[in-house]
Amino acid sequence: MKQVLSVIMLSLFAITMSVAQTDTKAKVAATTEQQQVKVNGPVIKFETETIDYGNVPYGSDGTREFVFTNTGTEPLVISAARGSCGCTVPTFPKDPIMPGETAKIKVKYDTMREGGFTKYVTITSNESEQEKRLTIKGNVLSKPKEESVPSNNNLFNGGTKN
Repeated sequence: MKQVLSVIMLSLFAITMSVAQTDTKAKVAATTEQQQVKVNGPVIKFETETIDYGNVPYGSDGTREFVFTNTGTEPLVISAARGSCGCTVPTFPKDPIMPGETAKIKVKYDTMREGGFTKYVTITSNESEQEKRLTIKGNVLSKPKEESVPSNNNLFNGGTKN
């Protein structure tokens, strides 16, 4: 009886190990296949397509950067970057971005406008998708109140100083 039980336990262990090994091999093969699939042509891949400024002080630096990589097989050329309004000004690289290279698109938001905002930057390139829409959002805090300067109106109205 002990021998039969030992054979059954050993068989179950062998089957379990075989299934686990097959599952691991399938996962590795799928991951390797995904890594090897490259799209012909340029591909723009952003680290993030939304930047949240959070709460920013009135009049502070409103410049942020969208970082991207050309994950394709050919040079990426950005032909335009447009803000959704005059308060959002993007700048982009003019030279081609070679496959595997990383670059940045800078966006400056006018922080002299109080309140919440959600604005868009549309990127036009030679990628198959051709246009990509990026988002910036946040909240510009209220303009600080100017400190009152003590004045002596008597001096300006012909009065005398005490």
